[in-house]
Amino acid sequence: MYSALYLLPLLPFAVAAPSRPVAAPLLVPRGQIIENKYIVKYKATFSTAAADATLKALSADADRVYGTIFHGFAGSLNESSLERLRHHPDVEYIEKDAVFTINGFVEQPGAPWGLNRISHHKKKGGSYIYDTSAGDGTCAYIIDTGVDDSHPDFQGRAQFVRSFVEGQNSDGHGHGTHVAGTIGSHSYGVAKKTHLLGIKVLSDQGYGSGSDIVAGMDFAVKDSRERRECAKGALANMSLGGGFSQALNDAAAQMIRGGVFLAVAAGNSGQDAADTSPASEPTVCTVGATDNTDTLASYSNFGKLVDVLAPGTDILSTWPGGSTNTISGTSMATPHIVGLAAYLAGLEGFPGAEALCARIQHLATRNAIRKVPGGTVNLVGFNGNPSG
Repeated sequence: MYSALYLLPLLPFAVAAPSRPVAAPLLVPRGQIIENKYIVKYKATFSTAAADATLKALSADADRVYGTIFHGFAGSLNESSLERLRHHPDVEYIEKDAVFTINGFVEQPGAPWGLNRISHHKKKGGSYIYDTSAGDGTCAYIIDTGVDDSHPDFQGRAQFVRSFVEGQNSDGHGHGTHVAGTIGSHSYGVAKKTHLLGIKVLSDQGYGSGSDIVAGMDFAVKDSRERRECAKGALANMSLGGGFSQALNDAAAQMIRGGVFLAVAAGNSGQDAADTSPASEPTVCTVGATDNTDTLASYSNFGKLVDVLAPGTDILSTWPGGSTNTISGTSMATPHIVGLAAYLAGLEGFPGAEALCARIQHLATRNAIRKVPGGTVNLVGFNGNPSG
């Protein structure tokens, strides 16, 4: 999956490369490292037009080139090229590429309950009460395993827009289709009129590289600026994660600055979300999971970086091939919040990415969830239903 590609060496010795007294940091994220693969981030002051011959040569055969959320590239580097880049004055840092995975796991079938929970302050019956605007005029990017856009429950509002996984152009896993269904499908979705846009960054086996994920994030910001479907707001769902990665966190922060609301899964390790990415990026909306007894899910990560909680256990939603599946995880909680964000943006207008997360916190049901550790918010998503 990760083919070897060594970038061009520096120009002949007659061309003197610029240098710096202290080498740029070489960051090593937690988790499974991809051998000889790196993400190179340029400084904020970097200008593409002013790039010197050294950087042009090194990035010419890169696996990925970034130019929207931040400037930089990703690819394979030998030791010589790595050291020369670390001493280049335009490089902010270099991070070893790593593997990230989905944050969900399959459980036994069960009835959907999450929609009922986010439209009532207290557990009631099985109804979902919502305004008929239902996220109309918004678009939601599912940065995941892809989306089966032919599923009838999407009613023609879903589109598989881009794959960053070589040789895979569909959702052969199911995770992304399930997430999309919770955001905006007819039967299982929170925002039943939002447009669903699938970006595949994780393989059909449920994992992918940090560099491909950043490429998908970069694409989403650029694409959202060109789509009329996003007139009332662009949102993104990242139900994935791995060890702490500065590059992934920086990309997430730049998505927020680029005007895209971003909710991410807190993670399923039952630990502090500060140790994972992109959940540890403070500006994103990080989502923990609850179960249908109003208890924090035993697997859910927690801590001060969690912004809101949402239903995550035994969630019924769409699955490839026109079917359904019931699975659990903070992966399933996150699309409830992205759907809620789309719903509120369509109903009230888009106030900005960070402000929308704050609005969700303001509306949330307070102190209803049991077994929430100290230092973690006790806020469960609520759509503002006046009869709630």
